[in-house]
Amino acid sequence: MKVVVVESAPAAARVVADLVERFVTTAPRPALGLATGATMAPVFAELVRRHREHGLSFARARAYLLDEYLGLDREDPCAYRNVVHRLLARHVDLGAGAVHGPDPHAADLDAECDRYERELLAAPIGLQLLGIGSNGHIAFNEPGSPLDSTTRVVALSGQTRAGNARFFPAGQAVPARAITQGIATIRAADQLVMVACGKHKAQAVARAVEGPITSEVPASAIQLHPNVTVVLRASAAVGLSESLRADTQ
Repeated sequence: MKVVVVESAPAAARVVADLVERFVTTAPRPALGLATGATMAPVFAELVRRHREHGLSFARARAYLLDEYLGLDREDPCAYRNVVHRLLARHVDLGAGAVHGPDPHAADLDAECDRYERELLAAPIGLQLLGIGSNGHIAFNEPGSPLDSTTRVVALSGQTRAGNARFFPAGQAVPARAITQGIATIRAADQLVMVACGKHKAQAVARAVEGPITSEVPASAIQLHPNVTVVLRASAAVGLSESLRADTQ
């Protein structure tokens, strides 16, 4: 595992964008796993800038959503497919139909989860972007999620819903359920890049990176993966041991 500590969110975005750029320009058939959330917005903005100013092309790439809410209208701007379209896809040269995700409106959600799981494994994902929740979740795998879990419908914790409420208009409830890639599904990607910015993530980051591997901290499963880069703003790294915090960029 490589840990990179930087002083600002824009600096973190540049480090992550470097990894994404290298992947999409060198992989024969790049399949990129996309997370969303506040941490990823600067990353998407940096990728869009590189596309516009330096010609970074996504024409050969396919993108796969990490998770998706249940219960939102198809056009709801808070649906993750729409977030990815608004912040990234419409600004770059991703081809028509290049963004893939689970269908939260499927009549049979269990069958849809099985279908998306098969699609992800067949892709396969070469680089998976990840955030981390303040309770240690990755994707929507809440504490207690089995480490061998696959794509499925999950209930969202009160802590996760409260943390995500800022992305929703006043008066609109955060959905109580979602479809998420499982922990085993995430680990099947060739490379994982986890990003965290903010002191409120520091404890979760420390437990994920240096604590015991446990289902109570789903993000700790990244320790089982052979190719992981963790990109942290300094405030999110304060809980790490001194040796890991020493290499600050």
